[in-house]
Amino acid sequence: MNKGKLIVFSAPSGSGKTTIVRHLLGKEDLNLEFSISAASREPRGEEVNGKDYYFISLEEFKKHIKAEDFLEWEEVYRDNFYGTLKSEIERIWALGKNVIFDIDVAGGLRIKHKFPEQTLAVFVKPPSVDELKRRLKQRSTESDDKINMRIAKASVELATAPQFDTIIKNYDLDTAKKEAYQLVKAFVNKD
Repeated sequence: MNKGKLIVFSAPSGSGKTTIVRHLLGKEDLNLEFSISAASREPRGEEVNGKDYYFISLEEFKKHIKAEDFLEWEEVYRDNFYGTLKSEIERIWALGKNVIFDIDVAGGLRIKHKFPEQTLAVFVKPPSVDELKRRLKQRSTESDDKINMRIAKASVELATAPQFDTIIKNYDLDTAKKEAYQLVKAFVNKD
């Protein structure tokens, strides 16, 4: 498993990383393919199996862990696992493309650690924790308890930002998108 480049975008929920990743996927010159993570939870809202995530049961997820099928995995919340199947990366590299991840902080750092030279690890920093909370409430996809759990986790995640190759401050989405494009373009074109 040692072919293309890996571009990791990590951030607390509500920071804008998914919006930035979708923007970058629309740029053909970057030759990117989205790494679809596996998740042991049910789909939320408009999420589609095999597009947004590979939704698998908790039992099936644990079988994959035991078989060492994951490049990285994490129990993000109790009985709520997320991970990157090795087969997903191999699928994308077989297409001759670079892999882009929209992934939690711990998973992003694990990928960077396993492939230090092949990986660009980008942390997307929100304007403030209050703004994060506002964005999560605006989504209307989760209960107040879940939102509060995400906000509590965000403080821990924000402390990991210096471990990433670079930090994009998402105070203005258009500016953040342009900065992300320039960073990724320079990285994928570097030998």
